[in-house]
Amino acid sequence: MIKKLLGKAYRREEGMTGLETAIILIAFVTVAAVFGYAVLSAGIFSADKAKGTVYQGMEEAKSSMELKGNLIANGDPATDVVTSVEFVVANAIGEYPIDLSPEGDANNVTVISYSDENQYVSELTGWSITQLAEADTDNLLEIGEQFLVTVDLTGLTTDLTVNTVFTLEIKPPHGATIVVNRRTPAEIDTVMDLK
Repeated sequence: MIKKLLGKAYRREEGMTGLETAIILIAFVTVAAVFGYAVLSAGIFSADKAKGTVYQGMEEAKSSMELKGNLIANGDPATDVVTSVEFVVANAIGEYPIDLSPEGDANNVTVISYSDENQYVSELTGWSITQLAEADTDNLLEIGEQFLVTVDLTGLTTDLTVNTVFTLEIKPPHGATIVVNRRTPAEIDTVMDLK
């Protein structure tokens, strides 16, 4: 009887052949290869984008300005109005020159904006530069050069007066924007150092 039962069990045994196993194995390997390729492609694409972003950031940093010293304000004590501000800029890294051709020059590409609690002027028209020390005669701020930037504030809609917070933004054609945020003193003098 046991022999008969075992005989029946052996006759009904179904198994996988080597061919079926190979087909399943090949399918798994193919799916894994496609998935691996997709992951690698996405990683390479991301790395390339990151590299491009780093290079663009380096280009921007190579042409950045920095303030040298304090901001000087010139005022009219009789009317308690600030008439102009002056500050010195230099090329921070020196890789690329920065064009500081003033307003009115055909090559002007740098923009200076002004804002306070009463107004926002997206592009001031009354500013000029003076080359200092080792600077040559062009309007390109190069390595080792310093320019004195004078911004005329007499054309503002609302005069800059006492105890007023104001902001100047110097925006070169490439490189970082310089943001200068200061408060005018309680009393306007002819010359004021706004640290």
